[in-house]
Order: sequence, then structure tokens, then C-alpha cells
Amino acid sequence: MGFPGVWMTESESVVYRVVPKCACSTIGQIMYYSDHGEFFDGDIHDAKDGMHKWARDDSQGPITRNVLAHRSYAFTCVRNPYTRILSSFFDKICGIQRNGRRYRGNLVPTLIYKYGIEVGGDDGKQEFDQIQSFRRFLLFARDTIRWRRPMDPDIHWSAVSGHVSTFIANGGRYDEIVWTESFNEGMQRVLNSIETPHAVDLKKIPRFNESEGHGPKRAHPVEDYFDDLSMHLVYEIFKRDFQLFKYDFENPGNKMPIAEIDLDEVHAKLG
Repeated sequence: MGFPGVWMTESESVVYRVVPKCACSTIGQIMYYSDHGEFFDGDIHDAKDGMHKWARDDSQGPITRNVLAHRSYAFTCVRNPYTRILSSFFDKICGIQRNGRRYRGNLVPTLIYKYGIEVGGDDGKQEFDQIQSFRRFLLFARDTIRWRRPMDPDIHWSAVSGHVSTFIANGGRYDEIVWTESFNEGMQRVLNSIETPHAVDLKKIPRFNESEGHGPKRAHPVEDYFDDLSMHLVYEIFKRDFQLFKYDFENPGNKMPIAEIDLDEVHAKLG
């Protein structure tokens, strides 16, 4: 199985397990900059060289050797399940993607037809009942994760713990898990622990939010999207994320963690 979703700097200063919708564009650009002294021109996900990625055949050997010997500092980044799945809905379901088309071709028409979801018209910019449509999307997300119907779960809304676990299950060990919600503090701890060819000043790093502007703006506070039933569905899908990464299930309006992550617990439960 190896290490899907793992990126590593060419200098092997640091190893990162990508988790979709968890600051991955910004982290990738920080890693690229730390090696080359400049940012990648474009979306870092499109970079074919300048960084080791598991998806590149020639990177798999170096990544495997490094991770199994734990030669470099390894980290990942996680996010509150409530805000992450909301962000996935607005970006992937309601938004027009970089290629000018809907995400995954016939996915959105299927959702409109089978679940009665609205997405703000052809351009995602028209008014629609965001709360009602999001709650229907949640049913769809649950169906994909629990029954793999009407399709397999998508990486943008499958549980963070599932992404994080493959690294552990195949022999890796994390030195740090960063919360998206306190990104600068967590990322600074990573940078303080590694030596990079180029120094990184986090205060001067722009935020590379590649999904921003794809879809409609969220019209309500986070908690308005989650009634009792939606909270139940979110817990059914993301129970381990709440427990391991210490997020507040009881209050969707509180995006901040409520305790420290126990790395030993994460490795024990996800290994």
C-alpha cells in the first residue's frame, strides 16, 4: 500500500501527510519555499517536480526509505469536522472548479436528482436555501461513507482519521499534528524542529486557499447548518475525528479544539 498522500521536500527536511481541506495548499507551498526560496507558480497540487509526492513513481522509493527509518520530522494537519464538511459542500458541490466545470462531472446532477439539492444555479452564484441543501448533502455524504452508494466516499469529505491512519498503518510515525484552527502556532513548531535550505517567516507567508471563490459564500454562522439530526449524522461519520483530534461535538459553533492531541493515543488507535 505504501504512503499515499505523502509529500516530502527534496532536501528530505520534512515529511507531510496531506489531508484534503486542511490547509494543504499553504503547507505544500511552505515546503516548496523552504527548499527553493520561492513559491511554486500555480496550485501546488499541480507541481510535477520540486517536491517528492507519493503519486510520482520516482518519489516512492525515497519516501518509503525515509518514512520507515523515520529519518525526517513527520507531521499532518487536521480540521474541525463541522467546518471541514461545510467547506467541502461550498467548494466541491456548489462551486465551479479550476477547469471551469463541476466537480467530478455528473456528481452534482446526481445530487440534484436523487437528494433534491440546490447549488446556486449554473455558476453557483444564485440565491438558494443553503441550510436545506447542505443537510441533504450530509445525507449523501453519510450514504457514500456507510454504504458506498451512490458512489465511493470522496477524499474531501471522508474522515480525517482515515487519511491520517494510512501513514501509521504502513509504518510511519507522526512527530506533530497541527490544528488548522491554530495553524501558525502548529506550523511554527514544525519549522522550529527542522532545518531547511531557506528560512521561512510564517508571518510573511500568504494563505494559498485554492478553493476560495469557487462557490457561493456561506450565508449563515456554522451552527445554523446543523440541527439535531445533522449533528447526529456528522458524529456518525466523524466520531473518531472528534475523539482523537479533540474537537467539540456538542457545539458546532466552536471550531477550536477543547483538549491537547495525545500522539500516543492517535498511533495506538489508528495503527
